Amino acid sequence: MKAVVTTGNGGFDKLHYREVPMPKLGAGEVLIKVLAAGVNNTEINTRLGWYSGGGWHIPTPFPFIQGTDCCGIVEQTFDSEHSALVDKRVLVRPCMRPHGFSSMINTWMGSDFDGAFAQFVKVPANEVFPIESSWSDAELGSIPCSYGSGENMVQRSRVTSGEHVLVAGASGGVGSAVVQLAKARGAIVTAIVGKSKMDEVLRIGADFVIDRAADIVKELGEESFDVVIDNVGGPQFEGELNLLKRGGRYASSGAIGGPFVNLDLRTMYLKDLTLIGCTAWDEPVFPQLVSYIESHRIKPLVAKTFPLVDIVRAQQEFLEKKHVGKFVLIPQHDD
Repeated sequence: MKAVVTTGNGGFDKLHYREVPMPKLGAGEVLIKVLAAGVNNTEINTRLGWYSGGGWHIPTPFPFIQGTDCCGIVEQTFDSEHSALVDKRVLVRPCMRPHGFSSMINTWMGSDFDGAFAQFVKVPANEVFPIESSWSDAELGSIPCSYGSGENMVQRSRVTSGEHVLVAGASGGVGSAVVQLAKARGAIVTAIVGKSKMDEVLRIGADFVIDRAADIVKELGEESFDVVIDNVGGPQFEGELNLLKRGGRYASSGAIGGPFVNLDLRTMYLKDLTLIGCTAWDEPVFPQLVSYIESHRIKPLVAKTFPLVDIVRAQQEFLEKKHVGKFVLIPQHDD
C-alpha cells in the first residue's frame, strides 16, 4: 500500500510518500480502508518534536505513519466476532485508553502507533464506531481529533445550558468544534478570533465574537464568564482567568499560542477556579459525537481537501492559519 512515512523529527523533508507493507492483523484488530484523514496540529507538533520532553510522553516510534483522524470502510477482521463490521463506514476513536477508562494512560493513533496517512490502517475493533450519515467521507474525516478533543473539554468543564463560555482560537479545528458543542448544550458562546474570520465563526453558532488582538479583559469585563475553553494559551491566559467568575472552570487541551503562561496563584485560589487539563478522552466522548452527527446537531467544517500525496502542501497551507475549520487528506485507491 501507499503511505506517508514520517522518518524523524524535523521539517517537511521527513515526510515520505512511498510503498509500505500492508498491516498484519492480530487478535482483536480490524483492517480499515482509509477514505479520509484530517490534518491536525498534533501531527505537525509530533514531527517537530514538540511533545518529546518533560517526561509526559513516550518516545515517538520513528519511522512510522502519522494520521490521527480516520473515516474509512472496514475491510477485514481478525476475529469472527467482529465480522459484522465488514463493509461498514466507520470513524476511529484515535485517543485510546489501553488500561481502561479508570486509568488516565492513553495512546494516540498516528502519534504512538501507525495511523491513517495511508491507504489502510489497522486498529483495535473496540475503537471502531459505525456511523449512519449522509456526510461525505471528507466531512466525517474532519471530526475525530478536533471534535473529540472539543467534546472532552466541554464534558470535563461541565458546560450547561445558559452558561457563558469563552472559546479561544475559535476558527481552528478544535475551537470551531467547541463553539458548536457548547451551543449544543444551550450555552452562550463568545469566540476569540481574527477579524477576517469573524463572520464564519458567527455562522457556525457563536453568539458574540471578539478580535484576538483586543484587550479581552477591557472589552469583556472581569468575572463575566462561567467557563473558558482554550487551546491557544500564550499571552492571553492570564486575562482569561481574570474573565472567569468565582468558581469558574478553565479547560485546555493545547497551547498553539505558546506553552508558557503567567499564572498568579492568587487569582486561581481566591476565585476558587478549577483548571482542567484534557488529553485522555473520557468514555462518553466519542459515542456522544457519533450521536450528534447522526442527529444533525453539529455540522462539519471542511476548509479544503488534498490528495494524500500532497501532504506537504496541505501542512504548509495549514500553518498559514488562513482557513476556518479543517483540511482533509484523501488517499487514492485503485478501485
